[in-house]
Amino acid sequence: MIRRLFIPAVFFLSINYSCFAGENGTKFGYRGFSGGMMPHSGYFWGGKTTLRDAQGAVLAVEEMRGIPLGLGGSIRFHFGDHFRVGAEGYGTTLRYGNYNSNVSIGWGGLLAAYYCEYGKFKPFAGATLGGGSVKNLTLLQDNPLDDIAEPAVSYRNYPFMAFCPFTGAEYCLNKKIHLIFKIDYLMNISNPQDDFVRGPRVYFGFVFYHIKR
Repeated sequence: MIRRLFIPAVFFLSINYSCFAGENGTKFGYRGFSGGMMPHSGYFWGGKTTLRDAQGAVLAVEEMRGIPLGLGGSIRFHFGDHFRVGAEGYGTTLRYGNYNSNVSIGWGGLLAAYYCEYGKFKPFAGATLGGGSVKNLTLLQDNPLDDIAEPAVSYRNYPFMAFCPFTGAEYCLNKKIHLIFKIDYLMNISNPQDDFVRGPRVYFGFVFYHIKR
């Protein structure tokens, strides 16, 4: 996984460095940083888990759709008046099926974004490149006893390379604290699987600023 991420990450950072360098080395100077934690939700669809027995016969097909819940955060380093780079990471869980099955996606990576200022509003757009893993636990029948082994259960765990475009806006409460609204769409670009759920995620939260004026 590290080898797959190394070359794209170097390329990603090289593009950003060339943008920030400027002709005289000062136009895109470092101005400070910002960061915060954000809960998120949204709507996922398109995932499907197919369960088979040892002979390959299909036992069940579970459709995976619904409202996920998650939490994570980011840190961004600001350059000039419009650019920032940094890192972010999130965990998202979706429950599906009739017996409390769940799929969890944990991922993170390097981000780059462009933003503008209109009064107290800062609309922005960018993308994150990184990696993560999916854990999918599927239950085919109910078991109310915690100390009894489940007879019909499937567990899958696999890594993937992530690309995640995003857009949103911030509202300046004061020079130290902003409200943030963001929408993103996480893509699995290296290891496509039927049970990789897709859909927009919506974020609300606070961002704390430490910026040179």
